[in-house]
Parts: sequence; C-alpha cells; structure tokens
Amino acid sequence: MQITQGNWQATINPERGSLGLTRTQAVDLMLLAAGNTYKEIAKATGRSPETVHGSLKKAYHKLSVYKAAGAVAEAMRRGWIAPLLVALMISCINGDADALRHRPPARTRQQVSASRSLARRDVGSVYA
Repeated sequence: MQITQGNWQATINPERGSLGLTRTQAVDLMLLAAGNTYKEIAKATGRSPETVHGSLKKAYHKLSVYKAAGAVAEAMRRGWIAPLLVALMISCINGDADALRHRPPARTRQQVSASRSLARRDVGSVYA
C-alpha cells in the first residue's frame, strides 16, 4: 500500500509482523527524510518526541542501521520510501539549481596572510 507525506512516498505493509514499515514508522521516516527533527515530527503527528524516537528506533532496527541518515538511505535503497517525482522535476527545471550546488572556492591561508601583510605595509608607509 502506498502513502504520501509531504514530498515523499512510502510503501507500507499493513499485515502485522511482516517485513516492511508500519504506517507510523513510514510517516516518521518520511518526515525525517524531509529534514525534520524528532520534536518537529512529534508536533506534526501529535505525539511526544519520546514516542517518535521509539518508533524510529524500531524502523532503524528493521533497516539494520544506527543513524537517521543511514535509515533514510537504506529505506530508499530498498524502495520503501522515495521522493515524489514532482519534487525532482521542479529541481531539474530550476536553472539556478546547478549554481546553488557549487560554492565559490574558499580563501587559502596564503591569500589571507598576503592581504594582511599588504595592509600593514600601507599603514607603515604613511609614517615614512
């Protein structure tokens, strides 16, 4: 059975004791994949952060992972969750998307020290 939460879609298995995620685990994992914290997931679902934490720990155990990033990656690899195609298409249409992915190169230590030494020389030349 397919369910959708935000920009994510999940496949759940409604049979008790079967492989796969329960509805609660799938919703929590999709919200986690969207970048939400346990507190934000709890607020969105109307549960306590401890309940969300327990639900996600069970999902981590099913996926054989220990961290949130690993859980999202493994669930995507298994096909249990996936971003909606619409979100992927919008990101491809955006012409600035490629420019947003790349940062300008950081200043090196030599560039920083060279600019400082020039400033000192300029100040020293005023007194000469």
